Amino acid sequence: MFFKWLKHYMPRGLYGRAALILILPVVTLQLVVSVIFIQRHFEDVTEQLSGAVVQELSLVLTTDAMEYDLAQQLGYDVEEIGPDAVPPANSRRWFDLSGRRVTRTLLEGLEGALRVDLPDDWTVHVYVDAEAGLYRVTFDRRRASASNPHQLLVNMLFFGGFMTVIAFFYLRNQLRPITRLALAAEAFGRGRFLPYSPSGAVEVRAAGNAFLDMRARIERQIEQRTMMLSGVSHDLRTPLTRLRLAVSMLDDDDRTEMERDINEMQQLLDAFLDFARSDAETGETETVDAMPFVRQIVEAAARSGKPVVIGDLIGSGQVQLRPLAVRRAVENLIGNAMRYGTNCRVSARLGERSLRIRVEDDGPGIPEARREEALKPFVRLDPARNQDKGSGVGLGLAIAADIARSHGGVLRLGDSDTMGGLCADLVLAR
Repeated sequence: MFFKWLKHYMPRGLYGRAALILILPVVTLQLVVSVIFIQRHFEDVTEQLSGAVVQELSLVLTTDAMEYDLAQQLGYDVEEIGPDAVPPANSRRWFDLSGRRVTRTLLEGLEGALRVDLPDDWTVHVYVDAEAGLYRVTFDRRRASASNPHQLLVNMLFFGGFMTVIAFFYLRNQLRPITRLALAAEAFGRGRFLPYSPSGAVEVRAAGNAFLDMRARIERQIEQRTMMLSGVSHDLRTPLTRLRLAVSMLDDDDRTEMERDINEMQQLLDAFLDFARSDAETGETETVDAMPFVRQIVEAAARSGKPVVIGDLIGSGQVQLRPLAVRRAVENLIGNAMRYGTNCRVSARLGERSLRIRVEDDGPGIPEARREEALKPFVRLDPARNQDKGSGVGLGLAIAADIARSHGGVLRLGDSDTMGGLCADLVLAR
């Protein structure tokens, strides 16, 4: 619970999290090694070397040592200078990490030391006020600190970054099969068939094979159900036809009611088969222009005599969908609106992630508490919708919802703000 706030700043993608898991330990390890190296090498070793220089300079700058020219024998260049030659402050380059320790050790340990100048990696100038006068002592920088102390840090950063890049490419190849599996599963959830073959590590291959088995079982189950329903339809149509022929020979008084019953049985059978076909749609997806496609559906409904008008068509572009299935869903929504209302309006909006087709009517609508129930098959909300205006079997909304789910979308029911009736939003993922 304490680290819950950290989730907002963590990467959300698999690549980002894998890269963080890979890079964070490497960077942490390099920081720890760098701190230890700086402390032990830049500070301790430099302090020891600089301390030895302090002892030698303390001896070299005495009066007796100056007479015997001990400084030249030990490799120190001692030059007598005037007060104006002393620099106003110590100087070193900003990236010279060991120079700070050299300067501090010389000033604190050498008696009379005034300034320390570190112009480069090879030379040290020390300005000293000794017994015999004011001097500038020049000596090799390697006597006060280790030569090229930054090489270890440079090598560590270079090879650490180089190996991190290699590891990242290897990790990307390992994560690519997971991404392919996710794309195949997402496409199957939207009703599209994406070729997929398991690859990668053993665990990823196992997940891929399980997905292929699941997809095959679902497709086989849908195919078997469709074949069974087709067989049932064929078996039932024959006795219905015989009944229709037999009833046609009866008197008009007896024939009317029986023909109505036969027609209702035929409508129920056709609606049930339409529902099964919508759920088991196997056609390939096609790329269509969204707004002209919606306009064609509405114009076809208007030509059939339904009072349907086209509302706002916002956006333009192409979408991938199954035209026959989506057309059936929109026609069901329009038919449902006409059954319980007198006017219908269809509008659409195309966004970056989805296509929304909205069907509104001026009917009684559906209470909010029963909208989820209305999407179930064979459910007729008689108290909410006027049953006298239609003889549906309760499959129109269920078919539309099934088609929306097969396209990775959803069917939402609400209240129409402009027409006062039901507002059905068919949302299809792009």
